[in-house]
Amino acid sequence: MNIHSLRPAKGSVHKAKRIGRGEASGKGGTSTKGNKGGQSRAGYKSKMGFEGGQMPIQRRVPKRGFKNINRIDYKVLNIGQIDELAVKYSITEFNLESLYFNGIISQNDLVKVLSNGEITGKFAFKVNAISAKAKLAIEAAGGTVEIVK
Repeated sequence: MNIHSLRPAKGSVHKAKRIGRGEASGKGGTSTKGNKGGQSRAGYKSKMGFEGGQMPIQRRVPKRGFKNINRIDYKVLNIGQIDELAVKYSITEFNLESLYFNGIISQNDLVKVLSNGEITGKFAFKVNAISAKAKLAIEAAGGTVEIVK
């Protein structure tokens, strides 16, 4: 085998279609675009969502509800979970840094403490929001609460 005898595999190389190069090419005249209409002309571009004149899906499907742009999503922490989290991660102060460091929340999460369950230990909280019942329960157990913005 020599460099001058190398060839592509048989059938792997095809001639390019020469569209619009006269009748002899077999693709002359309308250049395979059919007769008249926007699609046969230069610069044609279909609109996004266009379904050939059929009613598009975004108009067929009914619309429901809305997305509230002022909604604040909190990562919820119930006081029933506090004791087991404290034991598992050896946390005494529940602040955003310690919760993030231990993988309980993500970097930009806001934390809200709710009153579902019971708390036995004495813990310090520095969170974004807390319910009134949860605050009473934590302070009754000897803990402290601070709201961080």
